[in-house]
Amino acid sequence: MSFSTIETEGPLRLIVAGAGGMGRAWNRNIIASADAELVGIADLFPAAAESAAAETGIEGLATGTDAIELAQRTGADAIVNATIPEAHHPVTIAALNAGFPVLGEKPVAATVAEGLSLAAAAQHTGQLFMVSQNRRYHPALHQAKQRLAGLGAVGIVSVDFFQSPHFGGFRDEMASPLLLDMAIHQFDMARYLLDADPVSVSCEEYNPVWSWYAGDAAANAVFAMEGGARFTFNGSWCSPGHETSWNGSWRISAEQGSVLWNGEDDPVAVPDEPFEPGEDHGRDIAGSLRQFITALRDGSEPMGRVHANVMSLAMVEAATQSASRGRRVVIDDVLDRSYDAALAAERDPEVLAVLKSWPSVREALSSKRSDSE
Repeated sequence: MSFSTIETEGPLRLIVAGAGGMGRAWNRNIIASADAELVGIADLFPAAAESAAAETGIEGLATGTDAIELAQRTGADAIVNATIPEAHHPVTIAALNAGFPVLGEKPVAATVAEGLSLAAAAQHTGQLFMVSQNRRYHPALHQAKQRLAGLGAVGIVSVDFFQSPHFGGFRDEMASPLLLDMAIHQFDMARYLLDADPVSVSCEEYNPVWSWYAGDAAANAVFAMEGGARFTFNGSWCSPGHETSWNGSWRISAEQGSVLWNGEDDPVAVPDEPFEPGEDHGRDIAGSLRQFITALRDGSEPMGRVHANVMSLAMVEAATQSASRGRRVVIDDVLDRSYDAALAAERDPEVLAVLKSWPSVREALSSKRSDSE
């Protein structure tokens, strides 16, 4: 499935929607890129947009409360959606319908149903919608995958994630802060390493007695993946001392050897065979931004395109459902229920027609995946 490219010369002109912490991080990365230009900041609160604009040091930087109006006013080429998850769907839908490609913060949307709607909208409009899973953009993660190439079939991927952040605010009050706000990173990285999607999950959430979170801040999840491999996640957001990297600490076991990665340094493989280093994908937000710009210039398939990304959010929803119900959850059941919800909620007849044209949700998503590229 192709998408519209941009043939204008010079840096890509970008609007950032959202003037919170992530929006300001995007501002800094856009300013630092020779291939991008920040031309405006939108936020529902004018003071927040003006404060973020002043922080950039760009004199006369445009601001507004409506990202689409601001993009049209400034002649922007694309929109970066750094709003809160609940706003991802309406902001991205409006941008796609107005003819703007979108680079969005994770998750793709607040729910899988909304993610399916966005996938259909991107398909209908022909605009690129890419989700920035910034932790995919780590050179050592790509090196770990390259090292697996000579080790035969991969059967076990496991990650330990132990941190103790004191965020304050909404995360302290969430029902499932670890699974809903953090685990999607490791879930998405596992999909990349295995080049496979999930089949089912068994998950348990709990909250240690010393936890400062109102909801469950620790979880264990075991995913059955396509091809028979297992992915295990063992994590906590309230474990001080000997903390892991924010990427987690990984062990990947294959037929002829294993790869260990501490989440930051170069991975270690046994046996330590020569490997092809592969493409340099960049790092973190800067890597996402670079790939988005490249895709819009030459039509190449980026990681995180909406169809390829929805399954990572489906893993989160399935894990929380498994924990709350105390039983194994089949991913296709989550997809089917989300699809029914998307059909019921969709008000755009053309987007609805796209949804109805899909032979199945899994086929519609997997047939357009780009995870291995």
